[in-house]
Amino acid sequence: MKLIKYFLMFAVVFTCLQIQAQRTKPAAKQIIKPIKFISTIGGFKNNDSISAQTAETIIAEPLIILDSKGKAYEISSYEFLYRQIVTSEDEATGKPFRSTGVKAGLFKATPIKSTWIQLIRENIRPGEELMFFAIIVKDGKGNVMYAPDLKLTIK
Repeated sequence: MKLIKYFLMFAVVFTCLQIQAQRTKPAAKQIIKPIKFISTIGGFKNNDSISAQTAETIIAEPLIILDSKGKAYEISSYEFLYRQIVTSEDEATGKPFRSTGVKAGLFKATPIKSTWIQLIRENIRPGEELMFFAIIVKDGKGNVMYAPDLKLTIK
């Protein structure tokens, strides 16, 4: 009989603990205030037009992500795209025509690799584009955020 009393008392206490546990509120999620970022390279911002000579110079400079107060953020990774004007040949007629070619890669350091810098310096010309996109930055607390894309058109 004592065993049954202890068992019932344990069951009642266990049930009450479960009910109490269900009533407790989950911890509030940390809300990260959105930060307005500016992506820049060589002082140029998104949708700027630059000369081919300027592009040859700034392509070796680091990509910089700043907040509205001018604080720089650590770049975790980004993608870079070089939209190049190329000459192709029409297979049916054999005549050359202009089209665009795309070279792109994922980078985890800035500036971009020296092989890319050399490729761009040797080939850059008006009408082409340099794009930095999918830019991921970290703040001092390790929070990961996206920074805006940076597209430069060669004039």
